[in-house]
Amino acid sequence: MFRIITVSTGNICRSPMAEYMIRTALGDAGIVDVSVESAGTSDGEVGNAIDPRAAAILQSHGINAEEHVARVLDPAMITGVDLLLAMDQDHLATLAKMLPTDSSVPRPDLRMMRSFDTTLASAPVEGQGIYDPWFGDSADFRLCWQMVNAAIPGVLDYVRAHIMPQRGN
Repeated sequence: MFRIITVSTGNICRSPMAEYMIRTALGDAGIVDVSVESAGTSDGEVGNAIDPRAAAILQSHGINAEEHVARVLDPAMITGVDLLLAMDQDHLATLAKMLPTDSSVPRPDLRMMRSFDTTLASAPVEGQGIYDPWFGDSADFRLCWQMVNAAIPGVLDYVRAHIMPQRGN
């Protein structure tokens, strides 16, 4: 099973939006045997539901996230993960410190979510962040949706390339 974890600060806005959006896109594409989860780098929201504004934007696209419960990323959760998706540079830095240092332990591929957006592929990491919509209004959540959505085709291509058997010529 290919495993993905999306990571933001409190795990109530960006990372659960990405989790549910990726999961839905994988299902729509008929890609199976992929697990998508999300977590936060902070424990400040642990146990809380998804932000109602994030839930509303997902619902407006036919995605129900009412079962989401925020959790904090424990370094042990990284074991067996294939792809870690950071929502911004702070998350990327925090995740980099959590990666195994023992070369005999498999390391997940750590990437910015928006590095999969083909319009940003050559942009520096500083330009690939998704700022936290929590401080804003519904327009900020729509922008977050758009940023995540633009990266999803690239995520699906990445997953396909890593789970599909390689065919010879």
